[in-house]
Amino acid sequence: MTYPDHRTLAALGLAEAPRDHPLTYPGAWPEESGLLDGDRLLPLARLTFEDRVPVLSVGSNACPAQLRHKMREYGVTAPIPLVKAKVTGIEIGVSAHITGLGYVSASPFRAPGLTRELFLTWLNPAQLDAIDRSEGVTAPSGAYDRVLLPAADVPVELESGELLDGAHLYVNRRGVLHNGSGTPRRHPGEHALLTELLADSPRLRELFGSTPEEFCVRARGDQALCMRGTRLFASEGWTTASGLEKYVRSAEG
Repeated sequence: MTYPDHRTLAALGLAEAPRDHPLTYPGAWPEESGLLDGDRLLPLARLTFEDRVPVLSVGSNACPAQLRHKMREYGVTAPIPLVKAKVTGIEIGVSAHITGLGYVSASPFRAPGLTRELFLTWLNPAQLDAIDRSEGVTAPSGAYDRVLLPAADVPVELESGELLDGAHLYVNRRGVLHNGSGTPRRHPGEHALLTELLADSPRLRELFGSTPEEFCVRARGDQALCMRGTRLFASEGWTTASGLEKYVRSAEG
């Protein structure tokens, strides 16, 4: 079956990946559920996939262009279903680390009672392994752990009204940044976030410059500098727990 050109990522305005344009992080998300197949986002015939693992995305893993990059990096070619869902109990916060791609990424935090829209990626084993590796799950010094959220704690409702039995989520090992009062801060988009962080810390400006543009240029590809910035987040007293740590402990136990 062939599909018209209006289903390409470029035609849909979804072709830019944050790894190429850090200040666009978390990248453009689709307006509706779809099947990412190479350079196209195609219609979905169903919303659940029993032979795949459902993984919630709070950052660039919901950006088709970023997913396309990650799959190509690990030689994975199978299509990926992206399904819109209403999720209760999770909000999009700010990772307490700086990535070598030149930005400060999103991380989830526990937000009881809050319902928001997120995307589920339904991943086969090769795709799940690729995303795990990209998030550092398999590396001792990696940024994230993957956890299983029970439906009783975090309900995930599909557009059909169906409730999932549970869903996976990537949780930052260093926690998240707070808003000054100890409450996790929401990720407002990369340019706004970096503007706020740089304004609040002379020490951060010494390392990364005074503008978001300078920050991204200096951080990109400089792992040692990114680690210094990550340690600075902690020494500035900006970090706090995400409230999701218990799920990591449950998985380990």
